[in-house]
Order: sequence, then C-alpha cells, then structure tokens
Amino acid sequence: MVTTKKTSPKGYSEASIRVLKGLEPVKQRPGMYTRTESPLHIVQEAIDNASDEALGGFATHIQVIVNVDGSVTVDDDGRGIPVGLHPEEGAPVVEIVFTRLHAGGKFDKGSGGAYSFSGGLHGVGVSVTNALSKRLDVTVYRDGAVHEIRFADGEVEKALSSRPFERGEKRSGTRLSIWPNPKYFDSQAIPLPELQRLLRSKAVLLPGVKVTLTLAKTGESQTWQYADGLRGYLMESLAQERGSSEPVIPVYEGQSYSNGSDNFAEGEGASWVVAWTEEGNVVRESYVNLIPTSAGGTHESGLREGLFNAVKSFIDMHGLLPKGVKLLPEDVFARVSFVLSTKVLDPQFQGQIKERLNSRDAVRLVSSYTRPALELWLNEHVESGKKLAELVISQAQTRLKALQKVEKKKSSGVAVLPGKLTDCESDDVSRNELFLVEGDSAGGSAKAGRDKEFQAILPLRGKVLNAWETERERLFANNEIHDIAVAIGVDPHGVDDTPDLSGLRYGRICILSDADVDGSHIQVLLLTLFFRHFPKLMDRGHIYIARPPLYRVDAPARGKKPAQKVYALDEGELEAIEDKLRKEGLRDGAWTISRFKGLGEMNAEQLWDTTMNPDTRRLFPVTLGELDWAATVARMTMLMGKGEAQARRAWLEEHGNEAEADI
Repeated sequence: MVTTKKTSPKGYSEASIRVLKGLEPVKQRPGMYTRTESPLHIVQEAIDNASDEALGGFATHIQVIVNVDGSVTVDDDGRGIPVGLHPEEGAPVVEIVFTRLHAGGKFDKGSGGAYSFSGGLHGVGVSVTNALSKRLDVTVYRDGAVHEIRFADGEVEKALSSRPFERGEKRSGTRLSIWPNPKYFDSQAIPLPELQRLLRSKAVLLPGVKVTLTLAKTGESQTWQYADGLRGYLMESLAQERGSSEPVIPVYEGQSYSNGSDNFAEGEGASWVVAWTEEGNVVRESYVNLIPTSAGGTHESGLREGLFNAVKSFIDMHGLLPKGVKLLPEDVFARVSFVLSTKVLDPQFQGQIKERLNSRDAVRLVSSYTRPALELWLNEHVESGKKLAELVISQAQTRLKALQKVEKKKSSGVAVLPGKLTDCESDDVSRNELFLVEGDSAGGSAKAGRDKEFQAILPLRGKVLNAWETERERLFANNEIHDIAVAIGVDPHGVDDTPDLSGLRYGRICILSDADVDGSHIQVLLLTLFFRHFPKLMDRGHIYIARPPLYRVDAPARGKKPAQKVYALDEGELEAIEDKLRKEGLRDGAWTISRFKGLGEMNAEQLWDTTMNPDTRRLFPVTLGELDWAATVARMTMLMGKGEAQARRAWLEEHGNEAEADI
C-alpha cells in the first residue's frame, strides 16, 4: 500500500514567502503608493520634481502638455537629472531613479545636499509613475548634450543614449512623457479642473516662476505667473465660493523663516494669508515644500494654535469675553479661510501620497511664527480686533447653545463618578476623551500632561478581569470594571440589545498601556470587556487604542538640522529612523537610543507630545466591521475561555511560528 501525505491548502512553509523585487510592490498594491481614481497623482509626482527644482532656484518655467493620445508631458528648465554612472550601483543615475524604489536625490537634507527643501522624502515618487505607466520617455538636457531613455511597464525598453547639442541648441532641464496604464486606474482621464488647480497653486507658491498648461487637442493654453500671489490667490478663491462674504477684518498675511538661531533649521518657516468671513464656504489650502496636503496635518494645527492664542490674548487683554463663555480653538478657526505654505527641512508625511504632514515640530514652527505678528496687529488696530472678537465670541455662544440642547435631553439622575477619575471640563461628548491608563505612575504623568479641557484620566491598578465568561449581573463586583462603566456612562449590554447611550460621557474611550507584552495583555483584556459587554460602543467607533512609543532616538545636530528627539513605535520604525540618520551622514553610534520600560518612565511633556496630543499622537480606532459574529465568538471563547487550555495549546502549536515574540 502506498500512503500519501495530505497537504493543507493553507500550508505555510518557506516556499510561501514571496520576495517582491524592483517595482513589483507598486504593481501589486498600487493603492499604497498613489491614488487610483485617476492617473493625476502619478503625473503630479513629475510636476512635484519640477517644482522642487524651481523651489531650489534652478528652474523658472514648468510646462505641462496633455497630448492628443492621452499621454502627459512635463518639462522644466532645471538642472536635469544626472545621467552618469552611479558610483556604487554602476548604472546610469537616470535609470536608477525611475526603476528603483527608495532611490533619489532628496535624502540628504543637510548642507551640501542637492535639495535642502523639497517634498521628496522617500525616493519613491517617479518610480511609482514609471511602474504604473505603459510607457515613459525621459529626455535630459544637461552638460551640453541631449540624453534619452525609454521605459515600458517599469522596465528599460530603450537604453540611455546621448548626443551633443546641435548648433544653436542650448538649454537644461528634464522632459518626461507619461502614458498611464489604464489597468491600474478607475478612470484613464486626467481630471482637468484638479490639474489646473494644482498648477495654479504651484505658480502661487513659486513667485516669479511661470507655469503653463497646454491642451494639444484644442490648442488651448493657460499660463500662471505671480510676483506675490498668496493674497490674490485666496481672495480669488473666496470670490469663487458660493455665498462667501467680505472679510470681517483686513486679510492677515505674513511670512517668517528661521535664521538657524531658534532651534529650527535655517530656512524653515512659513508664509500665510488668512481671512475671516461671516458667511459662505471657507477656503483652506496648505502646502509643505510645495506639496499640497489636502488632509492637513501638524502645520495646519500650528496655524490653528497660533491664531487662537493671538485672538484669545487680545480678547483677554481688552476684557471682551462675556461671563460663562469659554473660548476654544474651533471658535477662532470656524470661519477662517487660509492658504499656508510651510518649508520643513525633513518633512514626515502620512503615507506616500503625502496628503497629511505628521512632523511634530511643525506645530511649534508655524505657531511661533504666526502668533506674534497677529497679536501685534490686533493691538495696533483695536477696532478691527473688536470686530474679529465679536465673530469669535458669537461662534462660541452658538456652540454652547447647541450643547445645552443636548444636555436637556439627558436624564437628571447621575451616578456618582469614581473617585480616581480625573474628569475633563467640557460637556461636549463628541470632543471629550477618556484615557484608561495602565498604572498609577503613568496615570500621574497623563493627568499632568493632558489637556484638562477635554481629556479625562482613569488609572487602572493591575490587570483587568478577564470578563469573557463573567455574567453581566456580576460585572460590578469587580471594582475596575465598575469604575469604567460608571465613568463612561453606559450600562453593560449584549450585541442584540438596544442600550441607552444618551448618558455616554466621552466620544473617545482610549486604552493607554505600555508598549510591551504586558501592555498588550491589558489591551486584550479591555478589548475583551468592550467586545463582550459593551459591543455597541465598539460598533459605533467609540473605542480606540493609543500607541505610545517604545524607543526614543536622540540625534545630534547635523548640517542645517538641529539636534532632535525622534520617537519610534516599534523595532521596525527604529530601524527606519536609524537608516534615515545614516543616509543623512551620521555614523553608527552618533545617536543614542532609549527604550521606555513603561509609560511611568515618561514625563508629562513626553506623554503629551507622543501619545495624547491630537496633532501628533497615534490613535487607532477599533470597530466591529463586517464580521461573522458566531464564528468570532467561538474564536474568542477558545482564546479567552477558562476551560479552553487544550484548544488554545493546539491553536498556538499550529500558528505560533507566525508570531514575533517580544520576550
């Protein structure tokens, strides 16, 4: 008899691991690297490179041509991409730039780097353009010669060739012609209004630089060039918005850049223009090194902070605030329109498409430059300041009236809150946050570091009870669970129940534990509690996990960049930070690494900056999503049930090799 060994269709072996090479990761998961609604973003990558040349003062004209066959040409008169052999790779640099991820000229932001300020960070941009294009032609005008190379589906189709300039031919720069591959995009068409808006904004942000768009099919051409365009651009945009009124006070505009003596790198700073209007839609656009950040980020938070502090200082100085009214940043920001252009030496973006800036220092950078000038202007123009104060106070009173309507609907009976709960001052449930903090020492840092206006702290002593098999009637026998339920204001319930959520006191309930194995265990126990006994809170998106860092890296000053502290969530981020420091020219050992053993080791300022500040923290929402409830309950019973040790052991033996243990 011949016996055959059965293999599981879900077998996991060495052969299961696939290594993606070259540009394969982009082709496999294009949505990780670009927007896939249309090819606009892969064209924008080329436009951004041309803009970086202009930002550095090397280009004066950017031309974009939408060709008859659907391809797009981007041409600049900058320095031209280098075409010689790379000293380490032995291949033409222009080939490496378009065929290798994480290869580019913008890693070295210090003195002597090719680009001090640029939107490029990862060395990924135009290689993504190449990967997602059927064809890409590159022509470089440099060093008295014309250099050409052609790619197809991300691979070199026609090797680099060069010829000297013909008589009378003289120029420098780079010309790209891009044929997007339609299989990667929902629509092959470039949305023309968005392209026009992008190019106009580049011209606004690059004073003196000419930007031209030509439609080959119709022969139409548009040119934008502004000597000083932020103010005109905002007013033009406001005029196009339906219902927008005239600004309440004269437009607030300014710019300020560091000379290197204020803990910012030389050249870092911002230019801005701000208008307050009483009615209509607002216009808000922000940029970092000319890259549009449609999802905002820390530079917008800095503007918000600077404007709020300046206006609040004026109102306090002149005693204009009515009794019982407390100003919040959103009262000042609600009717603001702005264009903000920030220069950051080493920008940290969220994701490759760079829609949101994450650099922590950008909050302080923009705030410290925007506040003083506005504060001075308001106190020099008191009547205009009072008009603005009226608008801001009116926004605060409208907000408070809306809250009072909600409060009247709540029942008058209120449970006695736990004594160890440090509550917040605000009654705005949508804004309020409760942090369930592991340990009293960490709770102390959290209390000292929080924003007491909207953040509450409930310290937890020791491990929370595993409540998976605890009957609902017996939950309150456990002090920790009792305190959590009373603080939240919602009674335990089942998945099919319709609990009364009108007593909910916090829009966000955040689990904050150490970034180690014990902290993960506490997260699991609390998530088990909410999944089993408060499922509606999880289903409605009220449950979050705060992610404190595990490491702090202290890097010395280098070039134009001052000394800094950088935080890493885990080993992966730590390796990425160290790799980046090496690329910036630091030798191994030049920086120091500290590992936080627990939240209690962080002081209040560190905990706020890394974990609690809404502008700079990592807060992960936990929701139920589309799940098979019965199957999930069965799996949870196997994992958390007291009598399931044998089933757990078998499951761990089968899947244990898939876990990375932090022991």
